[in-house]
Amino acid sequence: MKRFFLLLCGSGMLLCGAELEGVHSVYVLPMARGLDQYLANRLAGEHLFQVVTDPKRADAIFTDRIGESFEEKLADILRSPEPVSKPAASAPEESDDQPPRRTLPTETVNKLTNPASTSGFGGAKGTVFLVDPKSHEVLWSVYQPSKSSNSSEMDRTASDIVSRLKRAMKPK
Repeated sequence: MKRFFLLLCGSGMLLCGAELEGVHSVYVLPMARGLDQYLANRLAGEHLFQVVTDPKRADAIFTDRIGESFEEKLADILRSPEPVSKPAASAPEESDDQPPRRTLPTETVNKLTNPASTSGFGGAKGTVFLVDPKSHEVLWSVYQPSKSSNSSEMDRTASDIVSRLKRAMKPK
């Protein structure tokens, strides 16, 4: 049974390496403990991928969480901006004799549709995913938890992630 599992994992790594060949530019979503900054630094420094700041130009996206919140975030950042429409000329303007409308304490301004989608509470615990933004497939993933959140430990974690990604990309 153990041999079968190892064989299955090994064949999965070979398939991942083939899919990674088409990735040239990546976008790194914000991650827990600021890992995204360290990871972008290592990826660019080792010339593994071109790190882009526009998610629409990326061949793949690094994230530390997948699921509904990731899908919402991906749809939000890849959505085309809506054209700005000019207000109608016949719209009544506020007159000076009417008091301005006040917001009640129970009303919420700029209310999020799902606060859990941007929450860091209960976030990632060390897994990083490389996702194709078009097909929404996970191209590669790694479990690399950091022992603490100090800068040297986060840089070491990012370095380990990049070295494991390099190994996965090497042709056999």
